[in-house]
Amino acid sequence: MNADTYENPLTGRYASAEMSALFSARHKFATWRRLWLWLAEAERDLGLPISEAAIAAFREHLVPTDGELEAADRYERDTKHDVMAQIHALGDVAPEARPFIHLGATSAFVGDNADLLVLRDALGLVKRRAVRVVARLAAFAREQKDVACVGYTHFQAAQPTTVGKRACLWIQDLVLDVHELSRRADELRFLGCKGATGTQASFVMLFGGDAEKADLLDRKVAEKAGFPKRLLISGQTYTRKQDAFVLGALSGLAASASKFAHDLRLLQHMKEVEEPFGSKQVGSSAMPYKRNPMKCERMNALSRWILTTAENGSWTHATQWFERTLDDSANRRLALAESFLAADALLVLWEAVATGLVVHPAVIRRRLAEE
Repeated sequence: MNADTYENPLTGRYASAEMSALFSARHKFATWRRLWLWLAEAERDLGLPISEAAIAAFREHLVPTDGELEAADRYERDTKHDVMAQIHALGDVAPEARPFIHLGATSAFVGDNADLLVLRDALGLVKRRAVRVVARLAAFAREQKDVACVGYTHFQAAQPTTVGKRACLWIQDLVLDVHELSRRADELRFLGCKGATGTQASFVMLFGGDAEKADLLDRKVAEKAGFPKRLLISGQTYTRKQDAFVLGALSGLAASASKFAHDLRLLQHMKEVEEPFGSKQVGSSAMPYKRNPMKCERMNALSRWILTTAENGSWTHATQWFERTLDDSANRRLALAESFLAADALLVLWEAVATGLVVHPAVIRRRLAEE
């Protein structure tokens, strides 16, 4: 902890180490190096004179060391270009590979393809956490399926329901979100090797004008990355509509989480069902005896942040000019990473709440009798 600089609370307080690692600098640049290896391997398979020693050098330096990352930082201060800085840093420790690093590629080859790899893994992690919450809520619903309670429409007493039936409303929404997260992960399309304007011109030149080899290169790298689907048409970057779709899935998840948290806060006010409360937990500095629903309030806060940030994806897609502009870069670094960190934190909270829900049947029976 550096007490003298701003620390993002998503990484410092809320999100898991696993999700933070996915969006870390080391993982990002290690992914770039894997992409450069796959590119060189595919280019060699298609006839370019790349030696085995060069390929071995790529493989020996797939994960950048602290020293290599520091060297890249120094290069970036001079070049003002993150990709060129990483190329120089890798070339310094892998001189045999230096002539073939990034051969024929543009910055989006590593930047965008790495983002897609990370987005796929992050969607998988969010989905796994969501499935665990479904399991916890399902167990709760089974336990409480016969506990009759007052139902509410317009937050006015209505026909009775059961505590378990109400939980199924939360579960159904989350199951729909799981399906959407799966769909978005499955439908991600790899950018591949498209070149500076999406024409593959640089790769066609490398292969002496053979456009079929350039297309085969695109296929080979996508296969190495584990993507069965490729974008067949692109500018320099993958269409930012893919980001909008992914952020939309996270937004849907946040809406479901927020509905659950709001419901539970109301139930806790009525003393029917409440979130878990630690034996040493303090509800308030002025009134420590209070049972404030702090976890659910944090869920609502994180959900609100995700819901508003999700709009960034569509705005970014809407304002990309022709084959690409760079006004997407800074906000994508924030919106994609932080939306996933917030979604991860949200689900960690949701699982903790769902695992420890406390039901007060006597209060529920009394209110049912009163109404």
